[in-house]
Amino acid sequence: RSAAATEPLASLGAKVVKTADRAVQGEVLCSMLANDQAVREVFLEGGVLDAMDRGTVHVNHATISVALAQELAAQHGRRGLEYVAAPVFGRPDLAAAAKLNILVAGKPAAIERVRPLLEAMGSKLWPMGEAPERANVAKIAGNFMLAAAIESMAEATTLTRAHGVSAAEFLDVMTSTLFAAPAYQGYGKLIAEQRFKPAGFALPLGYKDVGLALAAGEAQRVPLPFAGVLRDAMLEALAAGDAELDWSALALVAARRAHLDERE
Repeated sequence: RSAAATEPLASLGAKVVKTADRAVQGEVLCSMLANDQAVREVFLEGGVLDAMDRGTVHVNHATISVALAQELAAQHGRRGLEYVAAPVFGRPDLAAAAKLNILVAGKPAAIERVRPLLEAMGSKLWPMGEAPERANVAKIAGNFMLAAAIESMAEATTLTRAHGVSAAEFLDVMTSTLFAAPAYQGYGKLIAEQRFKPAGFALPLGYKDVGLALAAGEAQRVPLPFAGVLRDAMLEALAAGDAELDWSALALVAARRAHLDERE
């Protein structure tokens, strides 16, 4: 949505156009917009779907609500377009290294058409079935788990710091033993180093995704008590002016609640 973002792509040989409807003249369209509102404005209200040729495959990498995923599938079908949901797990460094994990859902024939493109971006494709919303709910649930992991480290390191054990000391033990997994190791390093800028995944996006989890839970009467805690912690961070920080900055919220800086 920013013209400046096209400049490095143009230098690599991409053709830049001025409007979205001109960018959809091909056999496959890949898109990754920030939220439901952006997707709706571009594709449904902005007329981009109507500008696409019948038979075009739209691969949507955005993390969107289950309800919008279902609506998009229906709207594509009415226009003779193919729709594949392909949200990804992986921060910008993994995207640059083509090591994303990609959840994929849609008609098998459409997925096979775009498989070479997806395999060029990711280390593994994870099939989620034919209904596109299945990929989206899996992505939402996965991001909920990531947020819960970050919050647990935020609270635990605040506890250890209050007793004189630094976040780096504590998380080095945890991420080398009981929690030796990429999510804990990656976000643990950010928390230990207090390295929240530049944001690999900004707090407003995390807040949005936790909201999507709560909405999906409400739709099927699935209580998500931890999601409510995460939503409030992220809202507290946003109220404190942390919108430009990575969502691992939940560690700052936990520290502020304990008035840790006043003690140290």
